[in-house]
Amino acid sequence: MIVWLNGAFGAGKTTAAHELLELIPGSTLWNPELIGTGLRCMLPKERLAQVDDYQELPSWRRLVADTAAALLTEVSGPLIVPMTLLRQEYRDEIFGSLAARRIPVRHVLLHADETILRMRIDRSGDLDGRHGRSWCQGQLPAYRAALSWLTDDAHTVDTSGLTPRQTAEEVAGALREGAGSLEIVQTPEPTAETVAAGVLLFDEQDRVLLVDPTYKPGWEFPGGVVEPGEAPARAGVREVAEELGLELKTDPRLLITDWEPPRPPGYGGIRLLFDGGCLTAAEADRVLLPGAELRDWRFVTETEATELLPPVRLERLRGALRARETGRPLYLEGGVPVGDQGGRDAA
Repeated sequence: MIVWLNGAFGAGKTTAAHELLELIPGSTLWNPELIGTGLRCMLPKERLAQVDDYQELPSWRRLVADTAAALLTEVSGPLIVPMTLLRQEYRDEIFGSLAARRIPVRHVLLHADETILRMRIDRSGDLDGRHGRSWCQGQLPAYRAALSWLTDDAHTVDTSGLTPRQTAEEVAGALREGAGSLEIVQTPEPTAETVAAGVLLFDEQDRVLLVDPTYKPGWEFPGGVVEPGEAPARAGVREVAEELGLELKTDPRLLITDWEPPRPPGYGGIRLLFDGGCLTAAEADRVLLPGAELRDWRFVTETEATELLPPVRLERLRGALRARETGRPLYLEGGVPVGDQGGRDAA
């Protein structure tokens, strides 16, 4: 198990984590900042100049989950992790990867009023270099903006008037009662190329339905991996029923076949998108999400999708929309149409 102590600089994460070691038998303190330090030593300076914080590095986020899993083969656990994590897509990526390894996470937010946070940062004698006082102060607006999702996702402990020991005692008591538990879909990470089927559903304004997974960054189309022996179109129908609670009236029509090349740590594979047709307003009102897998859904225009979908999925959507307009399925590789597929209309 992992106890992830989240919160702004000055909330008391590190001091509370040290106190928790005495209160939780067998626990081990682990700070993912060590991975950031290592990457700053290993990566070329040109790459480091492209980011403001090591959390922006995909390698850091991947190594956090990989290292946690490796550490838990050496110690009984739990791992106590005092680490600020303010971007929800990073939370999804890390916690989702841990869930795929069957590693449960307890997410605890240590919160204090901003005036107290600023006072603690000013008084801290441990801040220098990259995490100097001005840098920590500059992160407070991001913390303020993240509070809406943090308070929904994590068990909150207000540390404004607590000593580190009192904070740790309150956290330990909450953990004993099951607080901070996260129900995240636990799909094992693939070990080879996969075939996945997605279904595009539209509303009466011709907007497309997207869903927000809890276990990976970015929005997505309803769908998932095709099971052994399962027809891809039927897999899409099954996923729509499981993820949205909707039964499609007709078999979906193929729009695109996209070959996704392997990009470590992913294995790639074939990605299919089908046209599931139009949902009436009454049907859309019946959408029911599995909370452990999806946190939200919405209908969006193609323009709005550019703000939600990662680049590869966005190109896949654009290809699917063009195929829907022309009535001709497209073959893509890495989101790019390949070969002569009807000239300008398919481009």
